[in-house]
Amino acid sequence: MYAIVEIAGQQFKVAKDQKVYVHRLKEAEGSKVTFNKVMLLEDGKNVTIGAPAIEGAEVKAKILGHLKGDKVIVFKKKRRKGYKKKNGHRQYLSEIQIESIAASGAKKAPAKKAAAPKKEEKAVKAPKAEVKETASVDVSSMTVAQLKALAKEKGISGYTSLKKAELIEVLSK
Repeated sequence: MYAIVEIAGQQFKVAKDQKVYVHRLKEAEGSKVTFNKVMLLEDGKNVTIGAPAIEGAEVKAKILGHLKGDKVIVFKKKRRKGYKKKNGHRQYLSEIQIESIAASGAKKAPAKKAAAPKKEEKAVKAPKAEVKETASVDVSSMTVAQLKALAKEKGISGYTSLKKAELIEVLSK
């Protein structure tokens, strides 16, 4: 059985008891992590493909340690100009071991908690639109773009070529 799972922004093909080096994870060494973004799951006969992820599937792993990868030399040169730059880079990595691959039974509780505040934000945005309509009487403090939008709503023709003072004069009538 194997799975293709997204870990730290990258996709990996993993199997049970496999060791994988991934970008540094925030959790401490020895802790257990769960990855819910399983893209593909194969269990011998059946292949399940997610769109984009399989609902309820998860991969559990244990962090074995944090380390740095091999040094990569970045050398830049422009010939005949005397320009040379040498730079090195070592990527921070985490070594994890896959403990289990589950086709179903994953919990999606964090996503539901995040959805609740969004509904409240939409409810808050509606009163702002009403306040904007009542404040349209004070046209002198509006920007030119706001004045042109108000002129368009009122059906005034030729508002695109008018200057701010002219727009205020036309709208105040």
